Amino acid sequence: MQPTIYWTMFKYNDTQFTLATTDEGLCFTGALNKDESELLEWAKKCFKGSEVIEDAEKVAPYVQMFNEYFAGERTQFDLPIYYRGTAFQERIWQVLQDIPYGETCSYSDIAQRIGNPKAVRAVGGAIGANPVMIVVPCHRVIGKNGSLTGFRGGLELKKLLLTIEGIK
Repeated sequence: MQPTIYWTMFKYNDTQFTLATTDEGLCFTGALNKDESELLEWAKKCFKGSEVIEDAEKVAPYVQMFNEYFAGERTQFDLPIYYRGTAFQERIWQVLQDIPYGETCSYSDIAQRIGNPKAVRAVGGAIGANPVMIVVPCHRVIGKNGSLTGFRGGLELKKLLLTIEGIK
């Protein structure tokens, strides 16, 4: 049986995106200024058969943490997360959680950390599939030359997140 997914729109100043949770934890962070259709497409693919219900109350603890993060008052998230991916993706997402607040690393660094320095493209693919951006901080991964690279949430959001963390 698939879990029920509860969602709401997170809004902070001009920033808006979807947040979704199951009873197990945060399962989805949407891209900047996308509506719930992004969540519905993702849920259809990753949680086929799950009921998706708008419920701000269920998501409220996560909204509170995101508000604190965006206000510069929180450097880590401590409520549960719930993601599903391949074993490789989940390994990469775990490594991303070890990147400290206010620091960055490259895709090559991540490939090195998993002991497979040639897996840079695969690492990029796994990072791009991260369903819980910000909490699993893929925004802290930049190009080897220091450039901002693709980000599922949009480069505008990536720049904002890095600025919040005192980077760039």
